[in-house]
Amino acid sequence: MNVVFFDNTTLAWLTALGIAAGVALALYVAKKLGVHHLRKLAERTETRLDDIAVEALDGTRLLAIVIMGLFAGSKFLVLPPEVHLFAARAAIVTGLIQAAVWGHRALRAWLTDYYQNRADDPARATSAAAVGFIAQTVLWTVLMLMVLDNLGVNITTLVASLGIGGIAVALAVQNILGDLFASLSIVLDKPFVVGDFIIVDKYLGTVEYVGLKTTRLRSLGGEQLVFSNADLLKSRLQNMTRMSRRRVVFTVAVAYETPTDKLRLIPPLLTELVKAQEGVTFDRAHFAGMVAPSLNFDVVYWVESADYVRYMDIQQEIYLQLMDRFAALEIEFAFPTQRLHLHDAREPATT
Repeated sequence: MNVVFFDNTTLAWLTALGIAAGVALALYVAKKLGVHHLRKLAERTETRLDDIAVEALDGTRLLAIVIMGLFAGSKFLVLPPEVHLFAARAAIVTGLIQAAVWGHRALRAWLTDYYQNRADDPARATSAAAVGFIAQTVLWTVLMLMVLDNLGVNITTLVASLGIGGIAVALAVQNILGDLFASLSIVLDKPFVVGDFIIVDKYLGTVEYVGLKTTRLRSLGGEQLVFSNADLLKSRLQNMTRMSRRRVVFTVAVAYETPTDKLRLIPPLLTELVKAQEGVTFDRAHFAGMVAPSLNFDVVYWVESADYVRYMDIQQEIYLQLMDRFAALEIEFAFPTQRLHLHDAREPATT
């Protein structure tokens, strides 16, 4: 008996249900086969794009498949315009949400792969986390606006309100946002990375962590120094790790009583001592000046390494050899002295 139910016969209802089930089953099978074949393909390739595609496609929700099947079946029924409009909007909203889920899973898969390949570079991982957070926020915000627009909500006024509200929120949290964008600037521009030894104004230490709001240094004394990222970028910063060679300047002071013939021996002697060191490029050695307590000789050379210990070893060896050579030549180092001239007031003044 062909009974009419809600303006549709039993046969029409059964046909619509069969079409809905068939479409849902076809979509489900297509998802399974697609994931299976893509996964096999991904195992044979080195690129990560197909792995990300598998992860995204595997996020297809069963509820979304069922809703799409029901929408397809509803097309074969005689229903009021309002019901058809509701079904169409439900299908569109479901499709939008499913697309957002695919995007979310693809982004998460990319971030996971990024972290694993850069486990030794926490700075780049931090930037990926920040970029991922911003991308996901934009993704779900756009989805919300598209869903509201599909439901008939006038989003023009809403977007304008969000713009005004966004300005107010941005003013309220401008320090946090400033540190966030400073973090991105640090990681993308790379004035330093984790492990670098830097000097910030009068503070110095090794970079331990670059976060979304703060950067942390471990000082030579052992304590942790914490800087906000925005303040850090405003400071004058020296990255000592990126020093390829070290310029060294030191002064040798000898006594005023040193004879001129011995003074002439000092620049060649200093040149010889510096050039004898391995990994050193000599620049100059000169009699540089006469000051109150001493006669000064300036020496300039380059250590072809940024290693501070290596620099100190070379400087120590130069000093020790210099002391031996000065002792052999009977040249005295200067030390702070004062001469006091006494005059007997009882003696008649000379004319």
